[in-house]
Amino acid sequence: MKIHEYQAKQLLKKYGVATPEGKVAFSAEEAVEAARSLNTATYVVKAQIHAGGRGKAGGVRLVRSPEEVRQAATDLLFSTLVTHQTSKEGRVVKRLLVEAGCAIQKEYYVSLAIDPATSKVVLIASAEGGTEIEEVAEKTPECIVKKTIDPQIGLRSYEIRLVAKQIHMPVQLADQLVTLLKGMYCAFVENDCSILEINPLVQTADGNLLALDAKINFDANALFRNPEIVALRDPEEEDLKEIEASKYDLSYISLNGNIGCLVNGAGLAMATMDMIKYYGGEPANFLDVGGSASAEKVANAFRIILSDGAVKGILVNIFGGIMKCDVIAEGIVKATQTMQLNVPVVVRLNGTNMAIGKEILAKSGLNITPADSLMEAVKKITAMART
Repeated sequence: MKIHEYQAKQLLKKYGVATPEGKVAFSAEEAVEAARSLNTATYVVKAQIHAGGRGKAGGVRLVRSPEEVRQAATDLLFSTLVTHQTSKEGRVVKRLLVEAGCAIQKEYYVSLAIDPATSKVVLIASAEGGTEIEEVAEKTPECIVKKTIDPQIGLRSYEIRLVAKQIHMPVQLADQLVTLLKGMYCAFVENDCSILEINPLVQTADGNLLALDAKINFDANALFRNPEIVALRDPEEEDLKEIEASKYDLSYISLNGNIGCLVNGAGLAMATMDMIKYYGGEPANFLDVGGSASAEKVANAFRIILSDGAVKGILVNIFGGIMKCDVIAEGIVKATQTMQLNVPVVVRLNGTNMAIGKEILAKSGLNITPADSLMEAVKKITAMART
């Protein structure tokens, strides 16, 4: 789950991380009021969407008076920003962050993330702040410092001071970096974050460290124990189908293709999408129903796929282990009883209760094409989706 920059900064402030003074605004008038409440000579008006690259897309404006804030807010609100992290349709700006400007002397990068190789939190830091870390990793990987954190000990002060030295931060800022990174680490662990990034972390002309931008993502599997984080969710920034899927504990991600996928198991789902791409098709979604789904859960998954107007065909690929093929078949029948099935469906069932599942589908009277292998299923659905 993602939150907006201003929400991330509000959370970080609770953990002692210094950020510029600022307020959220939903109208030009609110933006002007926010500007007038700030004691500053310059203002930064920032579009709030769940995507990076806003500055390059014109979503960040530096201005010098409340009236210029009004103009910037008028220009940005309800405009569409297209960045490298949005679709080609972009995102509509519905809220702004108005902040006090600051004199920047140097930009750094710091973040915390889960290292899949060790399943531990890793601290990533670089002297090359203000740019995409992926770009730094590609062009100058030697500029990136990584430190794996022992979960039983946490992030220690001497380790932070060593990181400060490695990214060539002035010695007099080391104490501030200790406070900032320890606050980040506490925020990360206590709120079940999956990534916490400050880019840039700036050294100001008066010798302070400020989190000029902040990004926080949370582990969706831990939201049940963080209701205060769930309350920060902005449904307008999320795909409605993904929100609906989360209600039924479905792993669903919208994509830009036209072939809906219903699969059990994340690995099999990825392989299915790869196969669709290999044969010239485009998957419309990633959907893992899990290993022990009920017929009702499968029905809801099928319904969510069908709610996507871009879907021209559906591929069901089930390998029955814990998940039984007859349960999948019952779910498909249950879903189509309540809605019109107007796209071709190809079903490949293999494993536990495969024969029973195929029989249920055959007797349902539904327009379903069976397949004995994944390759056969993919070839059929890609051909059907093109017509």
